[in-house]
Amino acid sequence: MGVNKGLVLGVFVGKKEEGPVQFTEAGDAFDKVVSGKLRELLAISGPPLKKGKTRIFHGLHQDFSSVVVVGLGKKAVGVNDQENWNEDKENIRAAVAAGCRQVQDLEVPCVEVDPCGDAQAAAEGAALGLYEYDELKQKKKPVVDVQLHGSDGAEAWRKGLIYAKGQNLARSLMEGPANHITPTRFAEIIEKKLKSVSRDATVHVRDKSWIEAKEMGSFLSVAKGSDEPPVFLELHYKGSCDASEPPVVFVGKGITFDSGGISIKPSANMDAMRADMGGAATICSAIVTAAELKLPINLIGLTPLCENMPSGKANKPGDVVKAMNGKTIQVDNTDAEGRLVLADALCYAHSFNPRAIVDAATLTGAMDIALGSAATGVFTNSHQLWNYLYEASILTGDRVWRMPLFEHYTKQMTDCQLADINNLGKYRSGGACTAAAFLKEFVTAPHWAHLDIAGVMGNKDEIPYLRKGMAGRPTRTLVEFIARLSQDKQAFRK
Repeated sequence: MGVNKGLVLGVFVGKKEEGPVQFTEAGDAFDKVVSGKLRELLAISGPPLKKGKTRIFHGLHQDFSSVVVVGLGKKAVGVNDQENWNEDKENIRAAVAAGCRQVQDLEVPCVEVDPCGDAQAAAEGAALGLYEYDELKQKKKPVVDVQLHGSDGAEAWRKGLIYAKGQNLARSLMEGPANHITPTRFAEIIEKKLKSVSRDATVHVRDKSWIEAKEMGSFLSVAKGSDEPPVFLELHYKGSCDASEPPVVFVGKGITFDSGGISIKPSANMDAMRADMGGAATICSAIVTAAELKLPINLIGLTPLCENMPSGKANKPGDVVKAMNGKTIQVDNTDAEGRLVLADALCYAHSFNPRAIVDAATLTGAMDIALGSAATGVFTNSHQLWNYLYEASILTGDRVWRMPLFEHYTKQMTDCQLADINNLGKYRSGGACTAAAFLKEFVTAPHWAHLDIAGVMGNKDEIPYLRKGMAGRPTRTLVEFIARLSQDKQAFRK
């Protein structure tokens, strides 16, 4: 046999549940080339292929040593209103990911992928499904070169690969151990990436003296417990032809390791706290991706980067610190540190006359308890902003769910013995909501959204096209959100 190359082809469930499957255009064309042999083999090799399942055939065609047929489920289902996502796209991502993994298991170095009627979704499924963090292992999984089968949808395919690459960048930053991905190193990696994709980008890596000069006392109070120096990373991407167009400002929590500080966490699974900079990873990756796509929009990314560690210099429960806007904060729990670093970054975000402010943070365990890994919790003061995020998430399948920003929660934070505001809620309940209410005290902008991504930080087996590990979510939703905003210059104008 000839070339060692794989081919992934999709099939839809037949018109009748148990009837013969329906081929995609590419599948039909390939079946004709092999004189109907594929259809024949599919029929005799087992029951009709179910959604997300695969079947491998060898020796069908001299150009492909292995042909993997993948089940796409029902054809043209569109948006599922119960699930809040586009089911066709999700089915394609899952099926293509499964097919590409089969090819990788066979150690085939190259695979062509059927666009399945949506080349972007197919590309995302392939690139996300094959990704695994093995940078620090001697034995690595075989690399598979992924290509589009045929020429249908080449531009959408390219776009899908870029979207997936963005999420994979966030995954590698989150998964990377905290002794490798320090605040300094994180900033270096993002600076290099952003400058390599765009000439319209500037990067400021602000050091401790700059942070002190800005009087970011809340951020500094967290950073001072660690020997690792803090960094305030500031990204500017000027994609709009109008340089003076107000930017969308993204803020990301950048705690590169969270031990909890003096209010130390239990040791079980504490290693996962290397990913407590997931907010910074996703917003920076989204900006890098937007820049690579040359989206016509102005963006700013702000990430306070530091470790939260116990030491003789660390915050102590009961300490009072002062944020950039002059508000004093009683630190009753040093493990509620994300909100402390975000408070100063959110204050600073207002200095750019922002069109909108979007922050992302692995903020609360309570968020994970509430929604698990199904969706990112969104707290926002703007219906318009919510709608943009929600519409974007339907397309990407990386979903968002709206959460309340009631005064009810604010009262529990501002009832404080020693300072203007406490970093811990008065009661145990509604922890994700009280954390959001805390952040709201540092926001005056009319269009602000806070994304609590603690629940979507990692993947076990829930998202079929992501392997186990840190998930890099919701990077693609942020990119899609930016792409849509870049087409609508009127949104969020004062």
